[in-house]
Amino acid sequence: MSTPTRAIFVLISLALFPSGIRGEEATANAPKADIVIVGAGISGLCAGLDAARAGARVTLIDMASVFGGHAVMSSGMVCLVGTPEQQASQIVDSVELACRDFMQFGEDANAEWVRFYVRNSRREVYDWLHDLGVTHWELFPQIIAGNTVRRQHVAQGRGIGLVSPIYRECLRYPNFSFVWNTKVTGLVVESGRIAGVQARNQRSGKTNEFRAGCVVLATGGFESNLELVRAYWPHYFPELFSGTRILLGSGINALGSGLELAGHAGGALTQLDHQLFYSTGLVNPREPQGGRGTHAFNPASIWVNAQGMRFVRDDAPDPKTQMPAVLRQTPATYWAIFDAGSRPQFFVSGSDWDDTNVVEREIFANPKLAQWVKRADSIEALAQAAGLPATLLRTVRRWNEMIDQGEDTEFHRFGPSSPERPLKVEKPPFYAVQFFPLARKSLGGVAVDRSCRVLDQKSQPIPGLYAVGELTGVGGINGKAALEGTMLGPSIWMGRVAAKDIVGRLGGPLTPLAHTAVEAPPATSRATDPDSLRAWREVLRQLIAQPRSGYFHFEKAHSVVLMRNYDCAQCHRESSPLTLTGDQLDRRAMIRACPVCHGGVKE
Repeated sequence: MSTPTRAIFVLISLALFPSGIRGEEATANAPKADIVIVGAGISGLCAGLDAARAGARVTLIDMASVFGGHAVMSSGMVCLVGTPEQQASQIVDSVELACRDFMQFGEDANAEWVRFYVRNSRREVYDWLHDLGVTHWELFPQIIAGNTVRRQHVAQGRGIGLVSPIYRECLRYPNFSFVWNTKVTGLVVESGRIAGVQARNQRSGKTNEFRAGCVVLATGGFESNLELVRAYWPHYFPELFSGTRILLGSGINALGSGLELAGHAGGALTQLDHQLFYSTGLVNPREPQGGRGTHAFNPASIWVNAQGMRFVRDDAPDPKTQMPAVLRQTPATYWAIFDAGSRPQFFVSGSDWDDTNVVEREIFANPKLAQWVKRADSIEALAQAAGLPATLLRTVRRWNEMIDQGEDTEFHRFGPSSPERPLKVEKPPFYAVQFFPLARKSLGGVAVDRSCRVLDQKSQPIPGLYAVGELTGVGGINGKAALEGTMLGPSIWMGRVAAKDIVGRLGGPLTPLAHTAVEAPPATSRATDPDSLRAWREVLRQLIAQPRSGYFHFEKAHSVVLMRNYDCAQCHRESSPLTLTGDQLDRRAMIRACPVCHGGVKE
């Protein structure tokens, strides 16, 4: 049998009889663990890592086949106080100053959780991540709305650069098991205590119970569930009309499943109307018909409504003030106007957008986005292309005049004392990009105490049940509005807090474990032979053309592979990766492949 023929045969066999990663199948006799964690996002990973290090037996279950949840797709920004990066920039920050910013900007933030996080962010988040290898941070160059000083830190490699070292460390511990492609459908209750979970494998349909002394819910928020988003519409926003377009901008599995699990167990839910919306929602170019969006903006642009006029201070994103202004427009949308001179400043959040070629190809040169992304050689032609009135020309002229005069007298974006003035809109080609409200983060959720134990309607802890991360609105530390970087950092801290409490309550002494797994060997430079590569690509096309339950990431990742004509060897060090069973795949080696899609170079 020839090599390409053998490859086709193997791929077809895998399509018909898919094997699983170790632990992926919900086996008939799953061993009891000390802790079952539901969700492999950053909070769940941190909880599992600290518990495993302390000697606890950990089973982590996730609906996806990959780690990281929405954190992988984030900008990797973390709000931290008192770091070496701040000191190097001569920034004077303090716990008292940061707490004041949290409380004033959030308005009704949970003061206990605010102080609990701020006081520990340097030692328990920054230093802890440093020991895992997260050592390169870029201090965000501007003061973000609500902050007195610069304290937002961006990890090198954005979200994937932040989460990968945590997951890699998790894989070192033999007492830490992962169960992939599996949805938790219920909690097991015995004698009034949570004693495990019921789950169903997304690929095989098999069901099972996973028993444990404690269960940690780390399922994320609900900002990808439009029904819940609308049902719990923030009372502090203008009225939501049925025709208002809301894009969904959280993780694909952020559907509120943890709310249902906790609620059925008697858990209290709090401040569900506290949601963080961005006014910078761009229709997701990878699924333009699907109702999903991505956070994007050009800080040099001006924002105009359907009448071609500016309507809000339109510099750096400030959801707290800009979102209400956008919702008051008819319709609730706007166009960002900029020119060729500031086009390189166009920013798209997420690990896989930090590449100038990807932004150009998938946004500005993408025919699927032609309805929302316009380009023209004159402002008059741009207005016509975007369906805007001739008023746009007067708006742009007025903007350029104010720059010459040194003051924005309309919305006070800059003034005589500003260190620098914005760019004019004068260099063709000119751009107009349409934006919509973007449901992004849940700032409320399951009620927990300072040990992350889920509380019932009487504010009493439910035995054996914990919740962490965005599922809890990160403890309510943001109130109605977030200072930015205040989801990832608190999620890390909450995971660690839950682990510490659980380990302290486990019966009998635990023996802290040193990791025993070895690192994956370095990838070798090689190329797949052309015949095999063509054969694999053909079968991949066939597999992707027929979506299957539990294969979301496989299908998305390999769609990128086909679109960009990647060689299999760019991600897989195995000479014939698709001929191996799931047990033979090396998850540590696969981490190194993540930046192939979720990485790039700055523009």
